[in-house]
Amino acid sequence: MSSKPKKEQEHKVSRRQLLKGTAAGALALGLHSSTAFSNHENQQQDEQPEGILPDPGVDIDINDTALLITDPQNDFLSPDGVTWELVGSSVTENNTVQNIEDLMRSAKFWGYPVFISPHYYYPTDHGWKFEGALEKVMHSINMFDRTGALDLTGFEGSGADWLERYKPLIEDGETIITSPHKVYGPENNDLVLQLRKRRIDKVILCGMSANLCVESHLRSLLETGFEVAVVSDATAAAIIPDGDGYAAAMTNFRFIANTVINTEETRYAMMRGAGRA
Repeated sequence: MSSKPKKEQEHKVSRRQLLKGTAAGALALGLHSSTAFSNHENQQQDEQPEGILPDPGVDIDINDTALLITDPQNDFLSPDGVTWELVGSSVTENNTVQNIEDLMRSAKFWGYPVFISPHYYYPTDHGWKFEGALEKVMHSINMFDRTGALDLTGFEGSGADWLERYKPLIEDGETIITSPHKVYGPENNDLVLQLRKRRIDKVILCGMSANLCVESHLRSLLETGFEVAVVSDATAAAIIPDGDGYAAAMTNFRFIANTVINTEETRYAMMRGAGRA
């Protein structure tokens, strides 16, 4: 028997519990979304057989929950980005660009803190003596390159810059932008410090790319004591002959995250969680 109060249990968010309420919740948000659920889609998902793994859920609460976006940058999300040939089909199929924007707008509308963990490489980073497979690719195509840690020459509109449509949301003076992560996870930036200093215990995680930075942030946050809900359609990954990064990530998310929910379910949960502020 759970020791949590009944009221708190009622607000526990998991995919299974949200399916029937998501469409109504999305309408109640009063915010633009291009991915609203229909009753037919809800019925289809209800009919899917349940898996063996439990869905612990995350109690999304404005008092201790934040939205975290990894790498919302041109090199991943713009058709002009250096990885678009590899990730474009996944980004398009998942409606990733719009879904990330919808999550940011909902978070700011309801008052949830928004964190960005960006990926930057400076000229000194190209002096590394060894690299993993994707590190080697990223360095060879000058992905996320900047002219220096204290130099913004050529940054505007570059692959390392934010997607243009996100700029009003990110550069509003309220979004917390961490120092850059250098490989995939947040172990070498100040993300955990910034979260802890705000007494954030739960993270809604999305961004790019699913099987690299998103998954690495998920694992690191779990290991340091956070609860994490991953938003399945607000991410994407490279699909190459060597493998489907998105499919691999979805399998791992289901195995290790506290819950995996989609954008509309997340926005509805944000609305519910804001009501307890």
